Amino acid sequence: MSEYYNGRRTRGLYEPGSATPFKLSRSKLELSLECPRCFYLDRRLGVGRPPGFPFNLNSAVDTLLKKEFDTHRAAGSAHPLQQHYGIDCVPVAHDDLDEWRHNFTGVQYHHEPTGFLVFGAIDDLWVNGEGEYVVVDYKSTAKAGRIEALDKEWHGGYKRQMEIYQWLLRRRGYAVSNTGYFVYCNGITDKEAFDAKLEFDVTLIAYEGDDAWVDDALVRARDMLVSDTIPDASSQCDYCTYHEARCAVEQ
Repeated sequence: MSEYYNGRRTRGLYEPGSATPFKLSRSKLELSLECPRCFYLDRRLGVGRPPGFPFNLNSAVDTLLKKEFDTHRAAGSAHPLQQHYGIDCVPVAHDDLDEWRHNFTGVQYHHEPTGFLVFGAIDDLWVNGEGEYVVVDYKSTAKAGRIEALDKEWHGGYKRQMEIYQWLLRRRGYAVSNTGYFVYCNGITDKEAFDAKLEFDVTLIAYEGDDAWVDDALVRARDMLVSDTIPDASSQCDYCTYHEARCAVEQ
């Protein structure tokens, strides 16, 4: 039986009063912060945003980075990038790392106050000299200039992503450093020729996370879903702005 009917998802939706933990991904929690209406339509009513195009090149970079760091993980050695930046970390070998990296499993935690089974897939995990786990996220782009800071407004989503991963691991009982790292790969476009090869400038950006907001955000997300009233749209939501403009034109 199809999980869609007339374009709407019919399975995996939030049901108020259900005793079964409701799976809520890191990205859907982020959606609840970005636009409460889109979040409600998606998780409660089965009307998701139109899907974007897959970032296949980004995925390829992620895959190659994982293979590269896994080589040092197996050897118990520091990666040259870690050595270059002088950080006391090595890739950690953990029995659950493959599961934690998988998009549909990830690191999971049952948040009893809301009934959410919260999950998110990490890119990498290191361990520092104090025995703390260090969350690592890979990013790739192609833009002018060297990327050495998360100083753009839209980088807020990256920071929250890191903090949710830190929160998940802490709730699982692990000692986690507040300091996480972004491995940022920036495609170099000023070469004279392509030559069937794309080169990257790779930087390591440290970030001091603070996951104190996560519990409250989960409670707010649960309160949205138990209500029978569709929340107001965010004034910054391009999807809702487009929908309202189109409806106004078609009337």
